[in-house]
Amino acid sequence: MNAKEKVNILLVDDQPGKLLSYEAILGELDENLVKAGSAREAFEHLLKTDIAVILIDVCMPELNGFELAAMIREHPRFQRVAIIFVSAVQIADPDLLRGYEAGAVDYVPVPVIPEVLRAKVKVFAELHQKTRQLERLNAELEARVAERTAALERSTAQLKRLNQDLEQRIEERTHERERALAQLFEAQKMDAIGQLTGGVAHDFNNLLTAVMGSLELLKKRLPDDARMKRLVDTAMQGAERGAALTQRLLAFSRRQELKPEAVDVAQLIHGMEELLTRALGPGVQIEKRLPPDLKLARVDGNQLELALLNLVVNARDAMPSGGAIMIAASNEVITAQNARKGMSPGVYVRISVIDAGFGMDTETLVKAADPFFTTKGPTKGTGLGLSMVQGLAAQSGGAIEISSEVGVGTTVDLWLPQAEPGTQRRFGGDGRKAPELRLAPCTVLLVDDDVLVSAGTASILEDLGHSVIVAHSGAEALRILQSGASPDLIITDYAMPGMTGLELARSVREKYPDIPILLASGYAELPLPAMGGEALPRLAKPFRQDELVAAMAEASSR
Repeated sequence: MNAKEKVNILLVDDQPGKLLSYEAILGELDENLVKAGSAREAFEHLLKTDIAVILIDVCMPELNGFELAAMIREHPRFQRVAIIFVSAVQIADPDLLRGYEAGAVDYVPVPVIPEVLRAKVKVFAELHQKTRQLERLNAELEARVAERTAALERSTAQLKRLNQDLEQRIEERTHERERALAQLFEAQKMDAIGQLTGGVAHDFNNLLTAVMGSLELLKKRLPDDARMKRLVDTAMQGAERGAALTQRLLAFSRRQELKPEAVDVAQLIHGMEELLTRALGPGVQIEKRLPPDLKLARVDGNQLELALLNLVVNARDAMPSGGAIMIAASNEVITAQNARKGMSPGVYVRISVIDAGFGMDTETLVKAADPFFTTKGPTKGTGLGLSMVQGLAAQSGGAIEISSEVGVGTTVDLWLPQAEPGTQRRFGGDGRKAPELRLAPCTVLLVDDDVLVSAGTASILEDLGHSVIVAHSGAEALRILQSGASPDLIITDYAMPGMTGLELARSVREKYPDIPILLASGYAELPLPAMGGEALPRLAKPFRQDELVAAMAEASSR
């Protein structure tokens, strides 16, 4: 599927008026909208057309929405089609549960909020499109590998006339090239998956920005009701966990610039326990040996989480029959007398991941951390896990050591330098709040193409006492400035159609050099070029009110 081709969205409802309203709401997506007034008509469209998303009314004659969804899911062609239920009546928890059991990805109550419905459908339409692009890329790569393999086989047939020694050399080189092509195929596939993951996570970061901002404002205005506050706190915790999940997705899909910080390793490992348990599956248990006096390590906390996840998954794969994986940590001192390869004398935190799996022989152990080297077989491993861990350790000023014995198991030791005494703790601090920043009321020009995000951010700014001018594109923001508006600060989203936030910033700096600019983005560690020799301040989505205030203060002080 070409990136410019439209996807098909099937709208199923027995009421023509509701079909027309859905058509009006989703028309802005510029996709093909296919309408069906019954389950039978919907099935006819499904059999004839490649459908990306299905919007189904629950209450319909003949077959209701749940029965239609179940029939769709039973057909092998429609296992991955996104189904969204819409209902004005059946909106109780049992109805939602029944909808998800029938195969729905979402359940939208009526009255429908146009922006929310549009955003939900857009996410799954883009996911469908990118999945088709990935399938096409895989097919093209497989065809190239097949063509190259055929060419190599023809070359081998022609060289059979040479002596036995020359034939052996050619065969060895042919195998090397085939392995290289297979590794290239895996790397390109992982890159395509990373791009898809990053795009989806960015969209969810935008949605979480609106959710978290609204919850913060709601909490301020709640009456003195402990139960309601608990509910809001629970919702905020869920949103923050969603934000943490999208950050892991973005870290997986993009190479991040390391940001060393003082990390409480024990607290980080405790916080990862649920994630590790889900990654390992049944049959494998996590055991921990973490001393109470463990020092803080100086490392990028997000990348350390990813490194530990890689090590634990490798340990699991070495124990197909199940077992226990031990994660241990200790304070260590390296001196000139007990110096280790790749490490300078100093104080370190050693993190050990220990399994009782197959183990490795000497030849395999030597290559274990080489990029693209894997013993898991084709399609089961990229060979990048240990090399990524080794790179993180080296960049952080530490190292990794691997010891293994066939039939006994493997131990991977990750050595990281200790943080300087007195450094502020991250990933498990003492719980004290940072001093609250206060900014004098000012006028802010807020630029964001997402209506939900701009509305939520504007509400936060107004709650802080600021005046807000909203623009939904870079061009609109420039027109507002040209009309005589004089904002004290510009906050702009980075990823916008037509004109990006960086392009807007460049235009503003040329004509209005005294206006501070703050760039907001839902992508991971976006590489933003410096403006006038100085990098622009950046605000990561989703953000809390205090993070917004801190970023505004930084931008205004430059």
